[in-house]
Amino acid sequence: MPSVLFYLFAAITLVFGLLVVVLRNPVASALSLVVSFVGLAALFVSLDAYFIGIIQILVYAGAVMVLFLFIVMLLDIRAEELKKVNALPVVGGALLAIVFVAQLGSILANFDKGRTKLADVPVQFQHASRAQALPGVKRDLERESLPDAKLVGQALFQRYPFQIQLVGVLLLVGTVGVVILSKREVN
Repeated sequence: MPSVLFYLFAAITLVFGLLVVVLRNPVASALSLVVSFVGLAALFVSLDAYFIGIIQILVYAGAVMVLFLFIVMLLDIRAEELKKVNALPVVGGALLAIVFVAQLGSILANFDKGRTKLADVPVQFQHASRAQALPGVKRDLERESLPDAKLVGQALFQRYPFQIQLVGVLLLVGTVGVVILSKREVN
Protein backbone atom coordinates (compact mmCIF):
# COMPACT_ATOMS: atom_id res chain seq x y z
CA MET A 1 0.00 0.00 0.00
CA PRO A 2 1.37 3.43 -0.83
CA SER A 3 2.31 5.47 2.19
CA VAL A 4 -0.19 8.17 1.16
CA LEU A 5 -3.06 5.73 1.67
CA PHE A 6 -1.59 4.59 4.99
CA TYR A 7 -1.50 8.18 6.27
CA LEU A 8 -4.99 8.82 4.88
CA PHE A 9 -6.50 5.81 6.69
CA ALA A 10 -4.53 6.61 9.85
CA ALA A 11 -5.88 10.19 9.75
CA ILE A 12 -9.44 8.92 9.20
CA THR A 13 -9.09 6.54 12.14
CA LEU A 14 -7.69 9.21 14.46
CA VAL A 15 -10.03 12.05 13.45
CA PHE A 16 -13.18 9.98 13.73
CA GLY A 17 -11.89 8.40 16.95
CA LEU A 18 -11.49 11.91 18.35
CA LEU A 19 -15.01 12.78 17.18
CA VAL A 20 -16.34 9.83 19.17
CA VAL A 21 -15.19 11.59 22.33
CA VAL A 22 -15.93 15.19 21.30
CA LEU A 23 -19.40 14.94 19.75
CA ARG A 24 -22.32 15.49 22.13
CA ASN A 25 -24.90 13.53 20.14
CA PRO A 26 -24.52 9.81 21.00
CA VAL A 27 -25.82 8.64 17.60
CA ALA A 28 -23.31 10.83 15.73
CA SER A 29 -20.62 9.63 18.11
CA ALA A 30 -21.51 5.98 17.42
CA LEU A 31 -21.48 6.57 13.66
CA SER A 32 -18.06 8.23 13.99
CA LEU A 33 -16.90 5.09 15.75
CA VAL A 34 -18.08 3.03 12.75
CA VAL A 35 -15.98 5.17 10.38
CA SER A 36 -13.02 4.88 12.74
CA PHE A 37 -13.41 1.07 12.71
CA VAL A 38 -13.49 1.06 8.90
CA GLY A 39 -10.27 3.12 8.78
CA LEU A 40 -8.67 0.72 11.26
CA ALA A 41 -9.75 -2.26 9.15
CA ALA A 42 -8.14 -0.63 6.09
CA LEU A 43 -4.92 -0.26 8.08
CA PHE A 44 -5.03 -3.95 9.01
CA VAL A 45 -5.55 -4.92 5.37
CA SER A 46 -2.63 -2.69 4.37
CA LEU A 47 -0.46 -4.66 6.81
CA ASP A 48 -1.54 -7.96 5.14
CA ALA A 49 -3.65 -8.87 8.17
CA TYR A 50 -6.72 -9.70 6.11
CA PHE A 51 -8.36 -11.87 8.76
CA ILE A 52 -8.20 -9.16 11.42
CA GLY A 53 -9.40 -6.55 8.90
CA ILE A 54 -12.44 -8.61 7.95
CA ILE A 55 -13.20 -9.40 11.59
CA GLN A 56 -12.89 -5.69 12.36
CA ILE A 57 -15.59 -4.93 9.80
CA LEU A 58 -17.88 -7.85 10.55
CA VAL A 59 -17.71 -7.91 14.33
CA TYR A 60 -16.96 -4.35 15.43
CA ALA A 61 -18.36 -2.17 12.65
CA GLY A 62 -21.28 -4.55 12.19
CA ALA A 63 -22.50 -6.43 15.22
CA VAL A 64 -21.06 -4.38 18.07
CA MET A 65 -22.07 -1.04 16.55
CA VAL A 66 -25.62 -2.23 15.95
CA LEU A 67 -25.71 -3.17 19.63
CA PHE A 68 -24.30 0.26 20.60
CA LEU A 69 -26.89 2.05 18.48
CA PHE A 70 -29.65 -0.07 20.02
CA ILE A 71 -28.42 0.88 23.50
CA VAL A 72 -28.14 4.56 22.59
CA MET A 73 -31.70 4.51 21.31
CA LEU A 74 -32.85 3.10 24.65
CA LEU A 75 -31.29 5.98 26.59
CA ASP A 76 -32.70 9.49 26.80
CA ILE A 77 -30.55 11.34 24.25
CA ARG A 78 -32.11 14.76 24.70
CA ALA A 79 -31.39 14.82 28.44
CA GLU A 80 -27.72 14.09 27.71
CA GLU A 81 -27.55 16.85 25.09
CA LEU A 82 -28.93 19.46 27.50
CA LYS A 83 -26.31 18.81 30.17
CA LYS A 84 -23.71 21.55 30.46
CA VAL A 85 -20.06 20.78 29.94
CA ASN A 86 -18.17 20.70 33.25
CA ALA A 87 -14.70 22.20 32.75
CA LEU A 88 -12.94 20.32 35.58
CA PRO A 89 -13.50 16.78 34.18
CA VAL A 90 -12.60 17.99 30.68
CA VAL A 91 -9.30 19.47 31.87
CA GLY A 92 -8.61 16.38 33.99
CA GLY A 93 -9.30 14.11 31.02
CA ALA A 94 -7.05 16.20 28.78
CA LEU A 95 -4.22 16.04 31.34
CA LEU A 96 -4.70 12.29 31.67
CA ALA A 97 -4.56 11.91 27.87
CA ILE A 98 -1.34 13.96 27.71
CA VAL A 99 0.26 11.82 30.44
CA PHE A 100 -0.84 8.66 28.62
CA VAL A 101 0.61 9.84 25.30
CA ALA A 102 3.89 10.82 27.02
CA GLN A 103 4.13 7.40 28.68
CA LEU A 104 3.30 5.59 25.45
CA GLY A 105 5.92 7.60 23.56
CA SER A 106 8.51 6.84 26.23
CA ILE A 107 7.78 3.11 26.09
CA LEU A 108 7.81 2.99 22.30
CA ALA A 109 11.07 4.93 22.11
CA ASN A 110 12.79 2.41 24.39
CA PHE A 111 11.31 -0.76 22.82
CA ASP A 112 13.97 -2.13 20.46
CA LYS A 113 11.78 -4.84 18.88
CA GLY A 114 9.38 -2.10 17.79
CA ARG A 115 11.94 -0.86 15.26
CA THR A 116 12.01 -4.24 13.49
CA LYS A 117 10.04 -4.41 10.26
CA LEU A 118 7.37 -7.08 9.96
CA ALA A 119 9.08 -8.56 6.90
CA ASP A 120 12.26 -9.12 8.95
CA VAL A 121 10.49 -11.14 11.65
CA PRO A 122 10.60 -14.88 10.87
CA VAL A 123 7.35 -16.82 10.87
CA GLN A 124 7.20 -19.09 13.90
CA PHE A 125 6.20 -22.44 12.46
CA GLN A 126 6.83 -24.08 15.86
CA HIS A 127 3.41 -22.96 17.09
CA ALA A 128 1.83 -24.39 13.95
CA SER A 129 3.76 -27.65 14.27
CA ARG A 130 2.49 -28.10 17.83
CA ALA A 131 -1.04 -27.87 16.50
CA GLN A 132 -0.48 -30.40 13.73
CA ALA A 133 -2.57 -32.97 15.52
CA LEU A 134 -5.70 -30.98 14.78
CA PRO A 135 -7.24 -32.15 11.48
CA GLY A 136 -7.87 -28.71 9.98
CA VAL A 137 -4.41 -27.41 10.83
CA LYS A 138 -2.71 -30.54 9.51
CA ARG A 139 -4.60 -30.31 6.22
CA ASP A 140 -3.65 -26.64 5.78
CA LEU A 141 0.02 -27.31 6.57
CA GLU A 142 0.06 -30.14 4.01
CA ARG A 143 -1.18 -27.63 1.44
CA GLU A 144 1.74 -25.39 2.52
CA SER A 145 -0.49 -22.62 3.81
CA LEU A 146 -0.33 -21.25 7.33
CA PRO A 147 -3.76 -21.64 8.95
CA ASP A 148 -3.83 -18.22 10.65
CA ALA A 149 -7.46 -18.16 11.74
CA LYS A 150 -7.33 -21.71 13.09
CA LEU A 151 -4.15 -20.98 15.05
CA VAL A 152 -5.64 -17.80 16.47
CA GLY A 153 -8.71 -19.75 17.58
CA GLN A 154 -6.59 -22.49 19.07
CA ALA A 155 -4.42 -19.99 20.94
CA LEU A 156 -7.45 -18.16 22.27
CA PHE A 157 -9.34 -21.18 23.52
CA GLN A 158 -6.44 -23.40 24.63
CA ARG A 159 -3.89 -20.93 26.00
CA TYR A 160 -6.19 -18.24 27.36
CA PRO A 161 -9.40 -19.93 28.56
CA PHE A 162 -9.56 -17.83 31.76
CA GLN A 163 -9.24 -14.54 29.85
CA ILE A 164 -11.97 -15.61 27.40
CA GLN A 165 -14.25 -16.46 30.33
CA LEU A 166 -13.41 -13.12 31.96
CA VAL A 167 -14.36 -11.22 28.79
CA GLY A 168 -17.63 -13.17 28.67
CA VAL A 169 -18.41 -12.18 32.27
CA LEU A 170 -17.60 -8.51 31.50
CA LEU A 171 -19.95 -8.57 28.50
CA LEU A 172 -22.66 -10.10 30.68
CA VAL A 173 -22.17 -7.39 33.32
CA GLY A 174 -22.38 -4.73 30.60
CA THR A 175 -25.58 -6.24 29.24
CA VAL A 176 -27.16 -6.33 32.71
CA GLY A 177 -26.08 -2.71 33.25
CA VAL A 178 -27.76 -1.64 30.02
CA VAL A 179 -30.97 -3.39 31.03
CA ILE A 180 -30.89 -1.63 34.42
CA LEU A 181 -30.23 1.76 32.78
CA SER A 182 -33.06 1.31 30.30
CA LYS A 183 -35.47 0.27 33.07
CA ARG A 184 -34.56 3.38 35.08
CA GLU A 185 -35.24 5.63 32.09
CA VAL A 186 -38.65 4.05 31.52
CA ASN A 187 -39.67 4.66 35.15
